[in-house]
Amino acid sequence: MFGLATGLSRMIAEFAYGTGSCVTPSECPRIICGIHYLYFAIILFVATILMVLIVSFLTKPIDDVHLYRLCWSLRNSTEARKDLDEDNWKNEDNDSKMDTDEESDQDVSCWKKTYNWFCGFDQTAKKLSKEEQEAMQQKLTDISEVPLWRNVVNINAIVLLAVCIFFWAFYA
Repeated sequence: MFGLATGLSRMIAEFAYGTGSCVTPSECPRIICGIHYLYFAIILFVATILMVLIVSFLTKPIDDVHLYRLCWSLRNSTEARKDLDEDNWKNEDNDSKMDTDEESDQDVSCWKKTYNWFCGFDQTAKKLSKEEQEAMQQKLTDISEVPLWRNVVNINAIVLLAVCIFFWAFYA
């Protein structure tokens, strides 16, 4: 937000006062419009980096237990990750609530059933056993790759990069 506000202040001042010319200089304050736009971009880049570093160093780091498989250094961890906002989400799987849900499924309108069918939503949610839930969670959090497809994607990325560089160099 700091970089955005600083850049917008420069842009608004340029539009409000005008750029001026050699014959009639602009009325814009020298501190804002007197700096060449490329130098201003470098100053803005450095100021934004400094702001990011200051805020980053002044905030408390997140514990590793919340970062498993979310950052590069912990990507292959097999430990269970604890959500930061785990306390905000309450699991309310009561039998009484399930009974009311089953009764309300029959009261669903024809349009709602058609919408659910078209979007691929299940009409009834089936209960999974503890083992099935763990197997599904393991499958969802697995980031392993098949080496063949990893190599295919990497080769395609290199080819695409070469084509982009060729077009940039040819038309530049």
